[in-house]
Amino acid sequence: MVSGWRVGSIFGIPVFIDRSWFLILLLIAVPMGGEWSVRYPQWGSGLAYLAALGTVMLFFLSVLLHELGHSLVALAQGIKVSSITLFMFGGVASIDQESKTPGQAFQVAIAGPSVSLGLSFLFTFLTTVIPQETPLHIGVSYLAWTNLVLAIFNLLPGLPLDGGQILKAGIWKLTGSRFKGVRWAAKAGNLVGWTLVALGVLVVFRSGSFSGLWVALVGWFIIQNASSYNRITELQEALLELKAGDAMTREFRVVDAHMSLRQFADDYLLGTSRPEVFFAASEGRYRGLVADDDLNSVERSEWETEPLFRIIHPLNTIPTVEEATPLVKVIQQMETEQLRRMTVLSPAGAVAGVIDRGDIVRALAHKLNMTVSDSVIKQIKEEGVYPMGFQLGAIAQSAIEATASSR
Repeated sequence: MVSGWRVGSIFGIPVFIDRSWFLILLLIAVPMGGEWSVRYPQWGSGLAYLAALGTVMLFFLSVLLHELGHSLVALAQGIKVSSITLFMFGGVASIDQESKTPGQAFQVAIAGPSVSLGLSFLFTFLTTVIPQETPLHIGVSYLAWTNLVLAIFNLLPGLPLDGGQILKAGIWKLTGSRFKGVRWAAKAGNLVGWTLVALGVLVVFRSGSFSGLWVALVGWFIIQNASSYNRITELQEALLELKAGDAMTREFRVVDAHMSLRQFADDYLLGTSRPEVFFAASEGRYRGLVADDDLNSVERSEWETEPLFRIIHPLNTIPTVEEATPLVKVIQQMETEQLRRMTVLSPAGAVAGVIDRGDIVRALAHKLNMTVSDSVIKQIKEEGVYPMGFQLGAIAQSAIEATASSR
């Protein structure tokens, strides 16, 4: 989650504040200030509200430290952390990839709750040395309690909570499969989420308290994220079952390598609005790829006499994969080398097909029994990019890492 305003960086990790953070800051601080002004009239209303605002901001600083705990352990494992974002439900560290082993995954997961527990103990100690019923004492007492709640809540065994990450690591360790760990932890996350929704609704109907609505919203947030983990796992498992041959198409044309550049331009390029893929062949063999843009490298006066051989890219010089190549490897290479498409070769070394991002999305949708319109596939092919928010490159990379870590 990278949104909102960047407010700085810690250990090279950008820190963002989402717009929703300001809303929840007020929704917590204002009622708290009102309650404290009534309970401690000697403070005065101004000091009560100021103390409440400062306390809530310190609580979100505690949340930031919680996420920083996850991030520093991930960094120590050589994993990049893109950002930390504070938002209405707390905070989230955007960690680019999974840990390589269940033990390392456990270390990343437990780091956040450990920080919160440490802060709770620290604030509890401070309450013993700060004069009672002062704004500082009340605020520190609140922070001791909320950090303890934050640690315990995050240890609930369901994704996306830290307890869910711990559960995932445990199942991964027992079964040797990260996918199984995610699936079971996501199911547990759905159970936790629906339990919180039901509890929140019950509180709302019985007391009309805002806290009940808040609990229900947190539960719904957990459900949505647990479902997202499930969907990504399904995508990864489907990708691992597909080969380049399952996604390739024969959307290319074969032309005579001996024809002149003029004939090629007149017969195949004039009057066409959509770019096509051309392979040149002669004597029954594929000679290579023809990139029509390469015509511009030859003087027009030479087009009549120069053969297509002049601009052919031999097959051994262009990016190719075999039909049996796992689709995740194809995606990885296309993303790494920023390729628009790749050539797929048969076991005999002949051109079997071509594959681009539109072909990959269509094959994946077919595998998952999903419907993707022809217009969407056409748009992906023309633009050469996946739909916004569909980070298939990262999903494929994570699938490759999952299979490697399960061996």
